[in-house]
Amino acid sequence: MTARITDIDDGPGRHGVGARLSAPHDDAASAPWADKLWAAVRTGDEYAAVDVVTDALSAGVEPESVLLDVIGAVQRKVGLEWAADRMSVADEHAATAINDRVIAVLPARRPANGRGRITVACVDQEWHALPARLVSETLRLRGWRVDYLGAQVPTAHLISHIHRTGPDAVCLSSSLPTRLPLAHSAITAVRAAGTPVMAGGLAFGADGRYARLLGADAWAPDARAAADRLAAGPLTRPVPAHQTIDDLPHLGDQEYTLVAGSTTRLVRDTFQRLAQHIPAMRDYSDEQRERTAEDIAHLVNFLTAALYVDSDEVFTGFLVWTAEVLTARGVPARSLLPCLDLLEEQLHDFPRARRLLDAGRTALASRP
Repeated sequence: MTARITDIDDGPGRHGVGARLSAPHDDAASAPWADKLWAAVRTGDEYAAVDVVTDALSAGVEPESVLLDVIGAVQRKVGLEWAADRMSVADEHAATAINDRVIAVLPARRPANGRGRITVACVDQEWHALPARLVSETLRLRGWRVDYLGAQVPTAHLISHIHRTGPDAVCLSSSLPTRLPLAHSAITAVRAAGTPVMAGGLAFGADGRYARLLGADAWAPDARAAADRLAAGPLTRPVPAHQTIDDLPHLGDQEYTLVAGSTTRLVRDTFQRLAQHIPAMRDYSDEQRERTAEDIAHLVNFLTAALYVDSDEVFTGFLVWTAEVLTARGVPARSLLPCLDLLEEQLHDFPRARRLLDAGRTALASRP
């Protein structure tokens, strides 16, 4: 299992994550420009990419459409191309960096009087910043005053910023479900400060189910929807004195706490037992052994996140996506099954964890 699953943390499009970007709003007008920008991005030509955006604006394409239907569409394609093994991690990073830089070509508009102030931030340890930036720039184009805090904002610093600036709402972005426990802490803390929270990003589920579960005041599937919701009226100010356990009573069984506290041991012991079951691992290079250990760590992390929200889908979705990526890279997806079996041996006293592992095996067996 050495297809570098660990690269899911390095850029967009992982596990279907990274940029829950708006679907094209006016495909007929934007598609030709998206094709041109893709050509520039794919060859790493930042100057050509700037020219495409400038020319699109000069041709009368609305700045919001350039932002979401041209730049956003290209970023979606970057993630898909990586997953299909047609882009390396380095190529994908370069493409993302170009997309991030060409956003600066868009016109900067002063905020409209009375529109309000919004803070946009990624939750702690969330590196996928471009989706949050697209939300920020969309709100700016629509006249909001926006404080964009970027990637992986520690919750304590986010709260300090809120107390200093007094925003009307906080938009929190997270792409990887493994960040859901941290997202919950941030949502709870921001609401305790009296500020409503809108959550966005694929970590919260395609339908926003985990945003609601974790207590967010609103959820938006993409940048346009977020801007539309905020324009429709202020979010309701939360009532303080809310506890984490109020949202997730299943945490009372302590499975999440105990498994999360044992992740290092689980990864180490699973790796060692896997080496006993798969003789070929004895001939692995140091790099292959390191990658395999990291891949096992991701399995454990997604299992832990699924325990936190008590959702089979968080774990099975990751497994199915991982199987597809492994297949694209010529690694048999069945290599995941021994890891699930070995984890279950170690977690035999945890019924919810065993249920998740069983669901994982069923999901892998159901793949076409």
